[in-house]
Amino acid sequence: MTDPTHETWMATCLELARQGAGLVSPNPMVGAVLVGTDGTLLGQGLHHEYGGPHAEVYAIRDAERRYGSDALEHAILYVNLEPCSHHGKTPPCVDLILKKRIPCVVVGARDPFFEATGSGLHRLREQGVEVIEGVLEADCKRLNEAFMHHIRTGRPLVTLKMAQTLDARIAGASGASRWISGDLSRRLVHHWRATSDGVLVGTETARQDNPSLTVRHVEGRHPARIVLDRTGRLPGDLKLFTDSQAEKTIVVAGESARIPYEEALVGSGGRLIRVAERDGALELGEMLEALGHDVGPDAGGEGLPLQSLLVEGGAALAASLLREDLVDRLFLFLAPKVLGAGPVSIEGIGREDLEKALTFVEHAWESVGQDMVFKGYRRSLDATPED
Repeated sequence: MTDPTHETWMATCLELARQGAGLVSPNPMVGAVLVGTDGTLLGQGLHHEYGGPHAEVYAIRDAERRYGSDALEHAILYVNLEPCSHHGKTPPCVDLILKKRIPCVVVGARDPFFEATGSGLHRLREQGVEVIEGVLEADCKRLNEAFMHHIRTGRPLVTLKMAQTLDARIAGASGASRWISGDLSRRLVHHWRATSDGVLVGTETARQDNPSLTVRHVEGRHPARIVLDRTGRLPGDLKLFTDSQAEKTIVVAGESARIPYEEALVGSGGRLIRVAERDGALELGEMLEALGHDVGPDAGGEGLPLQSLLVEGGAALAASLLREDLVDRLFLFLAPKVLGAGPVSIEGIGREDLEKALTFVEHAWESVGQDMVFKGYRRSLDATPED
């Protein structure tokens, strides 16, 4: 049984780590806490930005400032992810832990990165450091689900967001869809945007709604904006191509499509990605592979991969992703309204029998203002690409 004291401090690490959401990708969110043998909080820190010092560094600096270096020799270091043991943009945290003679390290989850998994903990143990693993492990893995999924699969974690009425309508008979969900739900969606690497919409959603896909109702960074345009029929004056965030726009088109606005898109800093087609549709798996690799220095990601992708529309794109089982998480808003007409949220995914229904290994319902939101997870936290 896990020591409840360890769980309490690990929960503090998770609270700290969450503050890095949307700021540290493609690094994981990490918080660290140093505690004295008498239970005194000596120092704490988090990873603030990609390329910056890691959480352990900030926690050690904080403890030394407040209590001096000698206090570290009798401290317990709590961290929600295994300390790094390899050189990246910063030196290995394991080296710093050993240098400061910290005698005990409590870890939530191992780092899945092939250069790191277990190596940092093994080295600490070899040098006589007591290591305790697996404290709030599921919570720690879920927090960095996108990071771990990307390491395992090379693809971004795909979250499908939809909003529907009680009778499963996503728009009225006229096609108008604003607004099915309430103000608090829309605010939550903007939070999801701010903490996602990219937001994806289909061709019809881009053409009909002319969305900006920026973060407006909360503080946070603007994600990369991905739009499908298989044949190049989107108008070049859409906000995605002409507003102040145009450099964050990525268009996914067919291999032979003529894109009339391509020169203007590239000139503004955006990017065009071409993928293969099958049966008159884009190969969405190939698209995810491309987005999971270097998206280019002009795509709003500074040459970094996309680890998390929020899909916001429309129904055809949602059905395609579900049919090909490319959705990792489904976040579905249910509004207390009935229309009786209009398009439905999910159909045509080829799951007509209960035995073949898409199921979720984990799910929960949450209240968001007047709405309810279903959060479903298709796969276990340790699922392999083949699962």
